[in-house]
Formats: sequence, structure tokens, C-alpha cells
Amino acid sequence: MNRSRFIEGPAGSGKTTAAIEHVHALLRDGVPAEQILILVPARSLGTPFQRAQATPDWPPGAPLDVVTLGGLARRGIELFWPLIARRAGFRDPLREPRFLTLETAQYYMNRLVAEQIRSGVYDSISVRRSQIIRQTLDNLAKAAVNGFTLEEVEARLITAWGDRHSSRPPVYRASVDLARRFRALCQENNLLDFSYQIDLYARHLLREPQYRAWFAGQYRHLVADNLEENVPVVADFIRWAWDALDTALLVYDRDAGYRVFLGADPSGMAELADLCQEVEHREPAGVSETPLNALSSTLAALLDGARVDESEPSIEPGLALSVQTHRFFPQMVDGVVDEIAALVEAGTPPGEIAVLAPLLGDSLRFELIDRLEERGIRAVSHRPSRALRDEPAARAMLTLMTLAYPDWGIHPPVLDVADALQQVIEPLDPIRAWLLAQIVYRPGSGSLGSFDVIKPGMQERISYRSGEQYERLRSWLLAFSEDAPTSPPDHFLSRLFGEVLSQPGFGFHADLEAGRVIAELVESARKFRQVLHPDGADDWREPTREYYTLVQEGLLAAQYLSSWQMEQQDAVFLAPAYTFLMRNRVVDHQFWLDVGSSVWWERLEQPLTHPYVLARSYPADQIWTDDLEFYARRDALRRLVLGLVRRCRERVHLAVCNLGESGYEQRGPLLQIIQRLLQPQASEGDV
Repeated sequence: MNRSRFIEGPAGSGKTTAAIEHVHALLRDGVPAEQILILVPARSLGTPFQRAQATPDWPPGAPLDVVTLGGLARRGIELFWPLIARRAGFRDPLREPRFLTLETAQYYMNRLVAEQIRSGVYDSISVRRSQIIRQTLDNLAKAAVNGFTLEEVEARLITAWGDRHSSRPPVYRASVDLARRFRALCQENNLLDFSYQIDLYARHLLREPQYRAWFAGQYRHLVADNLEENVPVVADFIRWAWDALDTALLVYDRDAGYRVFLGADPSGMAELADLCQEVEHREPAGVSETPLNALSSTLAALLDGARVDESEPSIEPGLALSVQTHRFFPQMVDGVVDEIAALVEAGTPPGEIAVLAPLLGDSLRFELIDRLEERGIRAVSHRPSRALRDEPAARAMLTLMTLAYPDWGIHPPVLDVADALQQVIEPLDPIRAWLLAQIVYRPGSGSLGSFDVIKPGMQERISYRSGEQYERLRSWLLAFSEDAPTSPPDHFLSRLFGEVLSQPGFGFHADLEAGRVIAELVESARKFRQVLHPDGADDWREPTREYYTLVQEGLLAAQYLSSWQMEQQDAVFLAPAYTFLMRNRVVDHQFWLDVGSSVWWERLEQPLTHPYVLARSYPADQIWTDDLEFYARRDALRRLVLGLVRRCRERVHLAVCNLGESGYEQRGPLLQIIQRLLQPQASEGDV
């Protein structure tokens, strides 16, 4: 076999399968599994390699080392910390570092941002405290993955803004100053967030001869999959490791690059082909004249600004896609549910159906899941960018937490208590939960009264069964007050769920989605305890309150692998379109909701950062113009649409409503492209 190979092609051309076969061949030839490094941009994208090891024909031996650059950096720092700590400027290089999650990094930065907010420096833009923290952390991450200094980040943002508005440069300077203060806090306390781990790895560890010698002795073979989703310092790392490798296989999707907003550098990764002895170009497997392949080719041409050649045989819409139009948003949701129900009745497994939207809000998610369940069709959803507090199960747990700690003086409103009771007590519907909360809850003291003292008529209306479960919950909360000083926040959450809420008769007993959310909440609280209070606490009530406050202020949850591992469930999958793409999953049927919405085309507004300006490939002295914004949006829409079509086996179902969820007319760019595609066949009023 050639020592180095670069495989490029679109989704569905068998690139990852070829990479797995390459690893399989190495193992059959006697290469130890621990000498093979499989590098992926995100842990979820390593799933195909993990699954391959479970197949019967897989050679026995050690498990494959599937890792991200962040994971590789953390390992290296843990092993060689004394070698780099003093040189990197840490105050106490002899003390072990503490690795921060996204959540704990937000907590530490939250301590620093209050003074800036009081100064009014952010008054010229509409931005919340949580957004300041997240976007400042994003600036740090962009600096790390591109090899920029913070001074370069500041200069790039200010230069790209130009002279359009004099108030923006002070805002950029404030965010970068916050980043510097956060980095100084990390140096003072041996704290390492993601960006600092990458920075230390790239600037210090890769320059150490001892680490180079260790790496060369550890890894002899490299497989890098989904290169287009990785960041520039990964290309630097591959070049750094290249001469020490016996074999290398690099895998690249030419039309992907969905993680640009996270720093991905598709164009830079394509240049790695020059390192390889063999470059293999692939096309989608199967016959090129299939309706979906033809649809993909035509969409690519339209999104590139080309005209469709009407002399060529046109696509029959019924073969590759279907379009249903409605005047109002609720009608569109009903129509999608009806069509899904028809597919399931005709024999399509629910797990082969994905419902995708540019954004999946709470109301839309609830409507879809509720109406599908009314038809007996199970549905699951995944929205990785949601804050912990936005999950209903997490909100219920946090409300019960305030009731378990009355000395905090945090008294939730009656509505929150009613919502929590309705979720956690199985027999309760919203109306009876509201009645129960109004009677037993005392907002002034934050305490719960006994069900036994309620008038018999009202007890009967609420139901004695519900009252029995309520009393079990109330008794547990009262008894816990004695253990509160010795119970960390993760212990409270775990015990409440395990001892009460997951038991028969309670709402979370058979709710797998709620169980997943609470498991992630418990893990979040555990990491909070381990990082911020590694030596324990004499009294855990105040640290628990710190955690509660952090979550309530909009803590953005870390990425938990369990959230990405739902393919095994035979359920309709609901997700934002980009989330579906990052799962690298193929289904028989896709439903694209609200195709007329301009959100399919728009970029998330981030007033303190900029994913394109803070890219290594972007000229440092160039102003970001409206033309550049247009071309960036068109390129992103092209990648999104082609990525979705190439992950569909049978049909794409387009759902259009003339008036969107907010009541405004919908005529976004994606709908215009679809209209041009269907024009030869469309009759008046079709779209």
C-alpha cells in the first residue's frame, strides 16, 4: 500500500468506509492498535470507528485510539506538564492543572464580566451577559485554533469592521480585554479551558524534543477523517507528525465544512493533499442518474449562480422531492405530521425519518413530538446549543432544588412549582398541577404544605393517587434538609432522581429523554464540584447555590456524547439542520420545515466575534463588506443543502408556509432556489 493517501469526495462516496477498511488491513498485517491514531474533529464523528470494532470480523486486541485534537492536547499536557508549565508562565508550575469544561470556564469568566457590564461599554449593542461570556470564549478559541495572539484577534475585528460605526471598536477591545483577564486568572490558578489547552499544545508542547520522541514512539499510523471540519492547527499538527509516520490516510469531504463557525478551515485542509503520494477522487456510490443525485447536481448549479439547462431532461419533482404548501405555520406542522404518519403506516421505520428546521424552537419541538405521539409515533430531538435551563426536565429539577434549600431565600413563582409538579408526578395534568401548587405552595416562605390538610373535595379533584406521590416527594425534600450541608449539588440531583423521580408513579420513571437530560445535569454538577471545589467543602449549601445561579443565568451546556448517540432508537429524529449534518447520518426521508424562512440563509448574529474574519485564510487587513457576507451566506447554504440531499436515500419533503411562525410572509433564498428548480414543471400556485 502507498505510505500516504488522500481520499476526497462528497458524502455518500464511501470515504469513511475506506478509512475503516484501511485500519482493518493494518490490524490484519499485525500493526498494534495502540500505534494507530484516528483523528476526528468531534468525538461524535468517531462513532463509525467505534462501531466497527464491535463487528465479528474485527481483529481482537486493544481498542482503537479515536481522539480529537483537544483530547490529544489534554493527554500531552497531563504527561508533560512540568516540562512546559514554567515556560508558559503559570504561577505554580509544580501544582497539577485543572481542566475546565465549557461550563466551568463560563463560571470563571462570569466572575470577571460584571465590572465591564457596569461600566456601560456594551451599551451600544444588544447583548446579554451570557452572550458576552460565550463570544469572548469563542474569541479565545478562534485565537487558539488559528495560532493567533489576542492582539491579532483585536486588530482583525477592528480592521474588518472599518469605519461604519465608531462604537464597535471599544466593544471588541472590551471583549479581548476580558479574554486577557480570564487568561491571567487561568495562569494564576493553573486552570486550562479548551482554548488554553490547544494554545499550550501548539505553541509549547509540539516544540519540545521530548514530546516529539514520545509521539514518534507511540504512533506510527495516522487516519484523519472529516478533515474539512477540522481547524488550522490540525493541519499544523499533521505536518509536524508527518515524517515520523509509517502510513497516513487523510479523508476529506469536498462539499462539507459545516463547522466554519467553530473555526473549521476546509480550504486549508484541502492543501494537505500535496503531502500525499496518492490522491483519490471519489463520486457518490450507485448510479449517477438517480433522482436524488440529479437533484443534488442541479441544486449545486443553482446555488453556484448557474442556469439550469432546460434542454436536458428535467427532474420530476415527485421522484426526488415533494412539496406541500400551506398558508399558516400550524397548517404546515399538521401537514408534516400527516405525511410522516402515512409513511409509517406504509412501512417506513420511524428511525428512517428526520425532521429538520433551520432552528428548532421549544414550541415547534413540542408540537411535533406531541402530535406524532398522538399518532403512536415516537420522536426524539437533539439541540446541542441549548442552555441547561432550557430543558424542561432540568428546569423542574432546579425548581425542586430551591424548595430543598429554603435558607437560600430563593422562592420560585407558583407557575414554576406547578410546572415542576406536573412533570414529576405522573398522574397530574397541567390544570390539577396548578390547583395543587396554588393550595400547598407558600411563595412567601418557599415551603410546601401537606396534601392531608386540603379539603376532601379538592383532594378528590386532584386525586388521591397524585396526592400520595406528592407527599412522597415533599417528605423527601424535607428529610434532605438535614443532609444539605454534606451533599454536593451532583449528589442532590442524583439522589432526587434515583430515589424518587425515577420510581414508578413519577413522571420520569419511563421517560428516557428526561433521564438523559438529568444525567447530563448531574455530570455538569459533578464537574463543577471537581473543578471549583476539588478539596471538598465544609458546607455544600453555598457551592450548590453557586451552581444553581450559574445554570439559571444561561449556562451553555458542554457537549455530552450521550446526546449524539440516539441512532439506535427507532424514532423520528427532530433537529436543527446543521446538527443533523454533524451526526453524519443517512435516512430514507427528510422533511425540511419552513423552507421559505430566511433563517436557512442567515448567519447567527455575534456582535463580539466573527467566524470568517477570525480565520487564518482571511486577509488581516481586509474590511468585511456586504458582498463578502452575501458570498459567505451563499456558500454556507450550498454546503448545507448539498449535505442534506446527499444524506437522504429516497425523498426530500419540503414544507412551505406563506406566513411564518411570527406571521410574516416567507420568501427566503432557499425557497427561491427551489422555485427555480421546479419552474419547468411548476404550475401557478404550486410553490
